[in-house]
Amino acid sequence: MRSSVLTSAPPRISAPSALSCRGVRVSFRDVEVVCGVDLELGAGEWLGVIGPNGAGKSTLLRSIVGLTDHHGSVALGDGQLPSAVDVALVPQFPVLPKGMTVAEYVLLGRIAHLGWLARESRVDRHIVSSVLHRLELSSFGDRLVTTLSGGEAQQVVVARALAQQCPVLLLDEPTSALDLGHQVSVLELVDDLRRTEGLSVLAAMHDLSAAARFADRLMLIHHGRIVAQGSPAAVLQSDLLSAVYGTPLTVQSIDGELVVLPAPRRQVHS
Repeated sequence: MRSSVLTSAPPRISAPSALSCRGVRVSFRDVEVVCGVDLELGAGEWLGVIGPNGAGKSTLLRSIVGLTDHHGSVALGDGQLPSAVDVALVPQFPVLPKGMTVAEYVLLGRIAHLGWLARESRVDRHIVSSVLHRLELSSFGDRLVTTLSGGEAQQVVVARALAQQCPVLLLDEPTSALDLGHQVSVLELVDDLRRTEGLSVLAAMHDLSAAARFADRLMLIHHGRIVAQGSPAAVLQSDLLSAVYGTPLTVQSIDGELVVLPAPRRQVHS
């Protein structure tokens, strides 16, 4: 691995901090799956978390929102513990309740903003309508969530998180069930919100090329540890990725964008 991108501490961020983790550790049955992770997410930044299956990406995100017990600290930029009005999570495997329409499900994203025993207002419903429109899901409002395809359901889960209007958005493989066109539209919407409204994004991403395209920085995790972090160009090195992913990979620049591909197959001559 290239020692030039190895780091044991989060780099200093020029922008104000939106979220920080210090020494986050998670163990399951005495097996440590997240091993003392430190990270700093700047306000308005997109930090992509990459790594092979089982690296600890999803567990890290779940620990940040309190869905997984952990050691270490997680705090907002002001030092406070994050709540449901601060951080929204798009899970990799969402549970969609039976008997609920798409509009009703997305409206759940507004619950964190309601007072005790309060009902959703016209403003809440307008926010839901706006999010559905931006994701081209307006015609889905009356459909039951259990009738959606995998890709449609994933878009609806993203819509619920965006309706939550939190300053920090955590994405756990947000486009894994989407076709190429919808992958781009969802990621571009999140990126647009980041640039226009200051949204801070921490995203576990399987697609390394998409991670390079949208993230300001990348953090590569292997066996629960950060092995590299920095700019996409610094982290996406062929030898480093090949070692971590256990297969030969090559990084190419196409039209000014980094693309990660399997190394060419060797030709077998008879």
